[in-house]
Amino acid sequence: MDLDQLDLNPRIIAAVKKAKLRSVKEVLHLSGPDLQRLTRLSGPDVQRLLRAASSHLRGSSVCTALHLLRQKDQFPEQHQRLSLGCPVLDGLLRGGLPLDGITELAGRSSAGKTQLALQLCLAVQLPRRHGGLGAGAVYVCTEDAFPSRRLQQLIAQQRRLRADVPGDVVRKTKFGHQIFIEHAADVDTLLECVREKVPVLLSRGMARLVVIDSVAAPFRCEFDRAASALRARRLQALGAELRRLSCTFRSPVLCVNQVTESAEERGAAAGPPGVGGERASPALGITWSNQLLVRLTADRLRPEEAASAPPRRTLRVVSAPHLPPSSCSYTVTAEGVRGTPGTESC
Repeated sequence: MDLDQLDLNPRIIAAVKKAKLRSVKEVLHLSGPDLQRLTRLSGPDVQRLLRAASSHLRGSSVCTALHLLRQKDQFPEQHQRLSLGCPVLDGLLRGGLPLDGITELAGRSSAGKTQLALQLCLAVQLPRRHGGLGAGAVYVCTEDAFPSRRLQQLIAQQRRLRADVPGDVVRKTKFGHQIFIEHAADVDTLLECVREKVPVLLSRGMARLVVIDSVAAPFRCEFDRAASALRARRLQALGAELRRLSCTFRSPVLCVNQVTESAEERGAAAGPPGVGGERASPALGITWSNQLLVRLTADRLRPEEAASAPPRRTLRVVSAPHLPPSSCSYTVTAEGVRGTPGTESC
């Protein structure tokens, strides 16, 4: 950057050039005493030089959050999301999963969490113009065997679920060849997988999505209340590694989580039916919560609740820096997970 652009006395500019400082950045890399020694300028002159250089780099106007939002088209990578494969669900999440950070999907058994995770593993393989990232997914199972039969069913139904994608694009995408499966039954194996195996796939561009299903299972099996401090340290290590991978490779991380219910809550009748947040909370406590960027919950009416209300599932945004608390209903069919139009609420 040309020093002559600075609004300074020519005498100061000449002294800077004589000291063989070629740019404004070189000036700002030096401290005040160092500049005074190199340029032989007085203390007040050096302060004028530093103020002029910093003002020149900063610019004359203040950049606001609204200004950054309006620059969305100039920086599309920063605003990119991974589509969930459904316009209603994408609308709830303002485009899909963010590429930086951990997204948690917590909920009761049979709420459709794994179904949505599998759907994301297929959506990520589509080109960017169709909401994907043009790469595969890493799927880490910690409790059950990988649901390969269900995956094949979803692959066969992709043309029906993704009617927005040209048929030739769906046909040419080899969905089953780009999902890398790992089983980790304990915490050490899970950490080794995240530290050693997953980075290789991400660095080679073979995968751009990491799914852990579920994150709670190994921690619940290995640690009791007496080992809560050790569990917290291992959770922090896992969260830090997942965040590092996500930010380094701009790859979304989805962690499926279980929920906990107390005996009193299981027998209570308070709270609207089907709202998991009223009676259950995601497992692993505040240590894990602090690792997350986005927390979603998936809920399904229990049999006793469904008897007095139409069956439904609800996806909720519990917390996210860029989203308000909101929800929508969804269904799980042979084709996959679809949001129900007209059920969005804030």
